[in-house]
Amino acid sequence: MSQYRESTSTSLSSLISGAVLGAAGLAWWLFSEAERRQQSKKQQAMLYAPRMQDGSEAIENSSSSRKIESSEQLEERVEQLNAAIADVRKQLEDLGARN
Repeated sequence: MSQYRESTSTSLSSLISGAVLGAAGLAWWLFSEAERRQQSKKQQAMLYAPRMQDGSEAIENSSSSRKIESSEQLEERVEQLNAAIADVRKQLEDLGARN
């Protein structure tokens, strides 16, 4: 009976130590992945910084000018819709006043 208890406690301690080692390994891997991603972001930022100084970002500015144009079109469309809503509201008020 004592051998059964010893093997059970040994198995339990092996299981617990395995879980602890597995958790430590997972934590180490997650930490190394986060560090690797941070390093790659720094490298990308360093690659982008010289472009900002030599004027090669002009290519990207053309896409931003398109965004500005589309936002202006959107604003015009919103103004048109607001005017249409105001017209409908006025018509409804006139109908309500007639009744």
